[in-house]
Amino acid sequence: EDEQIVAEIMGRRFFPDLITHKAWEGFHFAGHEIRITEATDCYGAVVWPSALVLCYFLETNSKQCNLVDKNVIEIGAGTGLVSIVASLLGAFVTATDLPELLGNLQHNVLQNTKQKCKHQPCVKELSWGVDLEKNFPRSSCHFDYIMAADVVYYHPFLDELLLTFDHLCKNDTVILWAMKFRLEKENQFVDRFQALFDLEMISNFPSLNIVLYKAMRKGRMKA
Repeated sequence: EDEQIVAEIMGRRFFPDLITHKAWEGFHFAGHEIRITEATDCYGAVVWPSALVLCYFLETNSKQCNLVDKNVIEIGAGTGLVSIVASLLGAFVTATDLPELLGNLQHNVLQNTKQKCKHQPCVKELSWGVDLEKNFPRSSCHFDYIMAADVVYYHPFLDELLLTFDHLCKNDTVILWAMKFRLEKENQFVDRFQALFDLEMISNFPSLNIVLYKAMRKGRMKA
């Protein structure tokens, strides 16, 4: 079953018939052909399999996870694929990442959502743990969903990432987080994450070493 679903997920990717001066990859999600411009010299500007797993879940569970008119933020949006799919499914999306990635992110989001979405997504800078209250004040920012794909890997900002999850998450916010396990450090982050949030594994793909989690603030999952 794992291999069958993984084949379906990876089958959503396609490549151009002709090589052009600008490298891009194509994907089929939410009834649209999505073209993503990548930069191979930067981790944040490449589509990783975790993003495809999350997009596949959003599309195939659109009734249980209805995004229409929902307020969604993606942290570590990278190329923007998850934000684009969420937008095409009817959400109002804020796609965030580091300042050096915003140009490519904005290009992809605009190219794939203009005049195709109910709500035009916005792109905003978010450096984990930095000026959170200034840029995303708790009093006025309310997100129905926080989405993240492959944000946990060997980098020195895991404390800041956890702080960002904590700041953005209200009592009724749902976190959808696709994670690829690589090193023990990732397991340790999950343990720390669970000190603040209830965590439920909703999909597991051993052949990709990727798990898709749903999370809410402690005590809110059952409620």
